[in-house]
Amino acid sequence: MNLMKSLIPAAAIVALPQMGLAQEAATGEAALHTQYIFTTLLFLMAGFLVFFMAAGFAMLEGGLVRSKNVAMQMIKNVALFSFAAIMYWLIGFNLMYPGDGWTIAGWVGPFFKTTVLDPVGVGADAAALDYASVGSDFFFQLVFVAATASIVSGAVAERIKLWPFLVFVIVLTGVMYPISGSWQWGGGWLSEAGFSDFAGSTIVHSVGGWAALAGALILGPRIGKYKDGKVHPMPGSNLALATLGTFILWLGWFGFNGGSQLAMGTVGDVSDVSRIFANTNMAAAAGAVAALILTQLLYKKPDLTMVLNGALAGLVSITAEPLAPTLFGALWIGAVGGVIVVFAVPMLDKFKIDDVVGAIPVHLFAGIWGTVAVIFYGEASLGMQLLGILAYGLFTFVGALTLWSILKATVGIRVSEEDEINGLDMAELGMEAYPEFSKG
Repeated sequence: MNLMKSLIPAAAIVALPQMGLAQEAATGEAALHTQYIFTTLLFLMAGFLVFFMAAGFAMLEGGLVRSKNVAMQMIKNVALFSFAAIMYWLIGFNLMYPGDGWTIAGWVGPFFKTTVLDPVGVGADAAALDYASVGSDFFFQLVFVAATASIVSGAVAERIKLWPFLVFVIVLTGVMYPISGSWQWGGGWLSEAGFSDFAGSTIVHSVGGWAALAGALILGPRIGKYKDGKVHPMPGSNLALATLGTFILWLGWFGFNGGSQLAMGTVGDVSDVSRIFANTNMAAAAGAVAALILTQLLYKKPDLTMVLNGALAGLVSITAEPLAPTLFGALWIGAVGGVIVVFAVPMLDKFKIDDVVGAIPVHLFAGIWGTVAVIFYGEASLGMQLLGILAYGLFTFVGALTLWSILKATVGIRVSEEDEINGLDMAELGMEAYPEFSKG
């Protein structure tokens, strides 16, 4: 070794440490590039999976409403996503993720600060290499807010006017959801307090559930649903379509939860994403099986709609913490979600709260359960989880109840009795999804 060293010029020996530092810097820069590229790719892939959930919601709702209202559900789902996309660009994204630009620190971000994408062909020197591209982050967060609005759509189906519903969606997606979302995911006061919600059992699902509950209360039940002290079932038009919608939502949930890892630049991150996929799938399966077995025991026959909602409740239940549990943990958390749905649906009927698709049991009740279940595998405390549930519940329910009430008092939110009986497809749209069977 000494002989080799003697043959190297002194200047080269002095330069060796500098070369090592340069190589180390280059390696570090390459690692940043890799993390940026793969995290951006994760957001894009997960984002289009969550976007496909819009089709899942549309198919689920289209299958569970009567045939005379199917076209109305289709236009609501297309329109709500489109309005959500515009409002999240115009206000929502920066309101939810204000960085250092809080209007009220920890509580409310800046209004009317539109989203600006990275420049075309942006170079590594100008990109924020510590995270991902603005476009991918914006798109991934956008599809979550649209899912929140879709939850409301199903619960208030078959008796609500189109345009008042869309006004509610505009406020929900542009203002209400981003403000409450900023409290946790934007680094606001709940995040500082120690509340934990990995992918949105509360932030997305229970928020949609609270807004749906307020709407169902203000609207009242469908004509004939509760009559002479009895609950009169109103079967959906196409359970095959509802089943397809459930499977689409199940597929989209891999992006919903997996993308919420928010990083894919290391071996650990990719492994964690795969763990989230496996836990998400297990919870859905357990929720479906629990609902299948329980309806067999209670009603002597399995109930397909309960099984579908059981799977969705399992998915909602695992969403607050899909990473930490074991597969067995995901199984029992999801199974409890399925059980919740089976008992919650008839409970709502006892209170004469008409939820057409079961959105409130699935997204609100199972969302609350999933948020509480974090304490079994995560580091959050029960007190902090209950604080978050209470904060989101009060803010969303009171805000939604107020907005629904204003809309009811000003423009009206419910169609006439005649229009409801004849169907919203003809009354609101002048067209039918199934013209051959106009009186479904």
